[in-house]
Amino acid sequence: MPAYTFEALDAQGQTRRGVLEADTAKAARGQLRAQSLIPMQVQPVGGDSAPGTAGSRWKRRVFGGTGLTVWTRQLAGLVGSGLQLERALTALAEEADRDEERQLVAALRAEVNAGSTFASALSHYPREFSDIYIAVVGAGEQGGHLGMVLERLADDLENQQALRARLIGAALYPAIVTLVALFIVVFLVTYVVPQVASVFAGTKRALPFLTVAMLAISAFVRNWWWLLAVVIAGGVTALRLMLRNAGFRERFDAAWLELPLVGRLSRGYNSAQFGSTLAMLTAAGVPILRALQAAAQTLGNRAMRADALDAIVLVREGAPLASALAQKKRFPGLLPMFARLGEQTGQLPQMLQRAAQQLGNEVQRRAMALATILEPLLIVGMGLIVMLIVLAVLLPIIQLNQWVR
Repeated sequence: MPAYTFEALDAQGQTRRGVLEADTAKAARGQLRAQSLIPMQVQPVGGDSAPGTAGSRWKRRVFGGTGLTVWTRQLAGLVGSGLQLERALTALAEEADRDEERQLVAALRAEVNAGSTFASALSHYPREFSDIYIAVVGAGEQGGHLGMVLERLADDLENQQALRARLIGAALYPAIVTLVALFIVVFLVTYVVPQVASVFAGTKRALPFLTVAMLAISAFVRNWWWLLAVVIAGGVTALRLMLRNAGFRERFDAAWLELPLVGRLSRGYNSAQFGSTLAMLTAAGVPILRALQAAAQTLGNRAMRADALDAIVLVREGAPLASALAQKKRFPGLLPMFARLGEQTGQLPQMLQRAAQQLGNEVQRRAMALATILEPLLIVGMGLIVMLIVLAVLLPIIQLNQWVR
């Protein structure tokens, strides 16, 4: 039965909003009148105004990363306890804190009540639910293990968010130190150095080389700051436009992987995402080719995604998964090694998940070590720059004292 969002007036003239189910919009208005409400607006949920569609009136997603994890965990608990999917969705709709979430869950419930599978209902909202999410849910429905599959989905979402949060946390302090250092240097160069220059402007003595160089840099920054801003903005814009080209993006990502420290982190992070997704899909019963195709889409690095797509061709031609991955050197050797163990023991999902966990732990360890090294290096670098500026200011004063003597 379709769901409709409504806006109506009660007997006191107060506006009431909500969601109800009815065969038609006319029937929905009839239900409102039966409740002594005056319908002002009745629209189908799942139409142009439904959350998650291209024409959505909500400019942001209904579920954020954490919100989707919590919702999936709640649904898994309800379904796993034996509650029917329709009743579980009803309970979640009633407990939703926001109207957008309530309407989205009501729309899913309406689709399920109309005879659609849950995966088909989710596919109407690609902005909220990824293809991987839908594929795993579909496999769980077909196998009759929806509750267990939803629980695995929630675990995987939590693991991905935890890894992302740790990487962001490791990069946050160096980024803050860099921004503060840049602000201090710009302030010293554009304000402090010119003030000192004005003090010695009347003297006919030659200034030290360091002071002259610093004054030249200061004059350039003060007079041509707009040109620097235009060059930086133009460079960023040009790079973003070039990255839209598939060939250039793949070459750029391949070069990124060759960087000494960041490249290894990127390779490990993408491989962990790939292995975790592939493990979840294969554990849910998704065919290996379809699972590989979906897992390849999680790779943000286009060069590694191209390698994964090449591996799919090899698997389709009859090659084992481990052999196909081993031929792609951008994937860490740990992934094909565990894949080979999984194929030999018949425990491919468990081995892939173990590989993903080890790769994720290695990425976290390297990220924290890199942040630990960067922090003192940034502080030392900032100290050296400030020291040069201070010397450029002090040298003329020392020179002047010598002249006075």
